[in-house]
Amino acid sequence: MTTTHYPSVPCREVTDRKGRVYRVGESDVDLMSRTRTSMVVLSWLGMTGISSAELAFASAGGALHEAHAWSGGHIFRLLGVWVFFQAATAYPAGLLRESGRLPARAATACGAAGALLGFLWQAFVPDAAVAQAGFGVLGGIGAGLVQATCLNTAGKWYPERKGFRTGLVSAGPALGSVPFAVLVASGLDLGGHPAVLAAVGTGLCLVVAAAGRSLVDPPKNWWPADVDPLRMTGEAKTRRALLKNPPAVRQYTVREAVRTPVLWMMWLCLLCTAGVAVHGVAVLVPFGHRSGFADGSVATALALTAVAYGTGSAVAGWVSDRWGRRTTLIGVCIVLGTAQFGVLVSGQAGSAPLLLLCSAVSGLGGGAVLPLFAAMTADHFGENHNATIHGLLHGSALIAGLAASGVAALVAGAWDYHGAFVLAGSVGLASAVPALFLKSPGRPNARRIVPNPHPLGEEMSLT
Repeated sequence: MTTTHYPSVPCREVTDRKGRVYRVGESDVDLMSRTRTSMVVLSWLGMTGISSAELAFASAGGALHEAHAWSGGHIFRLLGVWVFFQAATAYPAGLLRESGRLPARAATACGAAGALLGFLWQAFVPDAAVAQAGFGVLGGIGAGLVQATCLNTAGKWYPERKGFRTGLVSAGPALGSVPFAVLVASGLDLGGHPAVLAAVGTGLCLVVAAAGRSLVDPPKNWWPADVDPLRMTGEAKTRRALLKNPPAVRQYTVREAVRTPVLWMMWLCLLCTAGVAVHGVAVLVPFGHRSGFADGSVATALALTAVAYGTGSAVAGWVSDRWGRRTTLIGVCIVLGTAQFGVLVSGQAGSAPLLLLCSAVSGLGGGAVLPLFAAMTADHFGENHNATIHGLLHGSALIAGLAASGVAALVAGAWDYHGAFVLAGSVGLASAVPALFLKSPGRPNARRIVPNPHPLGEEMSLT
């Protein structure tokens, strides 16, 4: 263990037995003249402002269908383009952010502009192909920039207890989509009011840009001054969180992380869970209409899914701080998969209460996926390259979104909901298997540690 002092600044670097370096001594107030809670609040505002996400768009899908005479396939393809560019932006955004060429302020400003242009395209362009190029591409890139910036910034300021904060920030897009679902449930035709969508887009742009102006990253290897990184001392809840989710043994680079089997196991698990989550949202509205449910019941189910999506993000983060990320993720996989069978049974039985319950449970599981993997990435590979590694991992969501949207489009045309929900539920349950093997790389397994057959005392006595 070594200690390096910096006489010009009130901080020092300490190195643990594994070789990981911690920069301690500087508080959040010392670094930015305000508490780190402000970074969580601003990140949450940025994520909420960029709420032109899957749930918000799906809630306006019916109005777009009627206003622009788009088919169900057009709606799902447009959603697929949005998901593709939103997920594809994560990795290059992480590279630019960590290289210093794209500060948080610039990233959020560009994302806000993309969201604004996407909304204007959605509101005024009737041609489906042009809408895909506008809302899908610009809106997806804008959302990806903001999400990559806000999610990682909040997590970096809480390296010792990041689960709840990451989950809280991740809840922003889902909660921000609730007003859309409420408007649809009230019977307002959003597609027939382009000025309303344009005003919403302008508001989002201003909120995201204003929140991003004050976002900053902590120094590399920063650790809060009131928590000893070597002895893991601090408040009881902090000690419990560090015991269940110990920090990464060292700061992995992207190249080093790619060589570990754990990253690809996480990639596979995220691919399955994200695909099931997107499928549950994309198919809910046409499935509800096909099953004979009233428009109000379908809109209510969508609103509950949005609320549950955001609630699941925050709750899963809080639970993972207490029980561990891997244990929580295994439970989420089981809940997410089981909920798909429940939605199918509700449609077959014609039970609106069961539809509401199962769609809410599906939303809880779907909302928990992103914050768990974001926090787990930092737990396994460290915070210094978290944005890039998580961006690489988030690429699986790109494939999952395309696959789920494609299945939804096929289902919308063939009405084979039984097979789609059985497939989604089975994949959700099966994703718990790779989750069992998600252990931090480089950390020895306590069960495999063999005691020294020759303790120090015996060795000394033999000499």
